[in-house]
Amino acid sequence: MHSVTASAEQAWPPFVLVTGLLLIGSVAAADGLFEALGARISRSRLGSSALLVALLALVAGVTAVLNLDTSVVFLTPVLVYAARRRRLDERPFLYGSVFMANAASLLLPGSNLTNLLVVRSDPQNGFSFALRMLPPWLVSCTLTAGFLVVAFRLEESGGDDGELPELRLGIGAASTLAAGALVLGLPNPALPVLVVGVAAVTVRRARINLDPRALAALFALAVAFGSLGRLCSGLGNLVSTSGAPATAAVGAATAILINNLPAALVLSSRPVSHPHALLLGLDLGPNLAVTGSLSALLWLQAARAVDARASILAYSRLGLALVPPTLAAALVTLLVTRP
Repeated sequence: MHSVTASAEQAWPPFVLVTGLLLIGSVAAADGLFEALGARISRSRLGSSALLVALLALVAGVTAVLNLDTSVVFLTPVLVYAARRRRLDERPFLYGSVFMANAASLLLPGSNLTNLLVVRSDPQNGFSFALRMLPPWLVSCTLTAGFLVVAFRLEESGGDDGELPELRLGIGAASTLAAGALVLGLPNPALPVLVVGVAAVTVRRARINLDPRALAALFALAVAFGSLGRLCSGLGNLVSTSGAPATAAVGAATAILINNLPAALVLSSRPVSHPHALLLGLDLGPNLAVTGSLSALLWLQAARAVDARASILAYSRLGLALVPPTLAAALVTLLVTRP
């Protein structure tokens, strides 16, 4: 019973924070904020490759502040439609939306649920975490964008002459800024961010793109795996004594096998010697297979909703070329920039 209680205490703050961020993302989407920003980038005079990089930068920014699940749900359609508006090959935009979301989820504790689960016992605030993870985050995002530009050599196309949606900087933008400040400034911003999210949805009267049953099921799964990790200490002991490279590799492999959420709970059930290296594996590893993260499953749903041809096989084929050099470079950067 003690292990269940300890797991629940570990899991509830991350889930509360992510719930708040998803509520805020729903309000921003209802305001048309993501669609308007994507359309304006598409309408710019950027070349095809520069357009792809600019939209991937948008994904990185939204992921960092509002969580990668928010990013893939609301921005995957934006990137696909931007490619179609410019009559471009939509594949790099489609796969780029999820690859960049996973890569960009390294920056803040709230960017990825796994971050919160692994560093829950560390009293540092979001700003300190961001300073530590900024170098590997920049490397990961840069290599991910560069890989997609090289893997898909986009031809130049005609300009976007479609109608621009109105850009409204209302409740969605304000609540996004508030959430970013809370995540950066507070050691445990879960409840304040949830309050902001609930207030924003109430005032905006926005349709909530959130399934409480799915979150409840994930929470129950998290508690179950956390309890299991405390009772069966093999994997937890492995990363508590391993070096940084082995810790990152174990994190990536375990994420692919059982998904990075339960992997985070199992692997962090004991004190981790290299928690930031573990996060590299848990956050970047899921780009190897759709089994690695919830964000990939949400991405599949978002892609199908806009009739985009998302291939699980193509995802892994691209991931096999992308993840090893990206993970290695991010790990070297993390170790070199260690304070």
